[in-house]
Amino acid sequence: MMETNSPFEQFEELRIDRISREFLAETAKWATFLSILGFIGIGLMVIVALFVLVIGASTSTSASFAPLGGGAFVSIFYFIVAGFYFVPINYLYKFASNMKNAIRTNNQSSLTSSFEYIKSHYKFIGILTIVMIGIYILMILWMMFAAFGRSM
Repeated sequence: MMETNSPFEQFEELRIDRISREFLAETAKWATFLSILGFIGIGLMVIVALFVLVIGASTSTSASFAPLGGGAFVSIFYFIVAGFYFVPINYLYKFASNMKNAIRTNNQSSLTSSFEYIKSHYKFIGILTIVMIGIYILMILWMMFAAFGRSM
């Protein structure tokens, strides 16, 4: 009896040729650049959050309209955004560093790790995008109901 192989089984021994290596090396360089810019952006967000917190605390009065007083609300928001931003940027950086290592040392384990990190990067971005679309939809519905409630 003749054995039939799935077309997907041929990919188990997928090889990376010279051109693919060059593409991956260039991708790793750009990913490193973008992740470093991302880390700088996170650092700036944290500095701004601390600055707003300090300035807000020094200028807050008992009649402050901010729910937490001064710039605490804005600072907490910036810290949360920086925390969410850190996760995909860190995955991107780990992808780049593992890919560079894999290409330099011809290490299959580093190559696999780099692909795992880029998968995690895009998975996080995808889930975050779905959550943000959901929040936008809820906000639109809330505004529609609020507008409808006022017109009555």
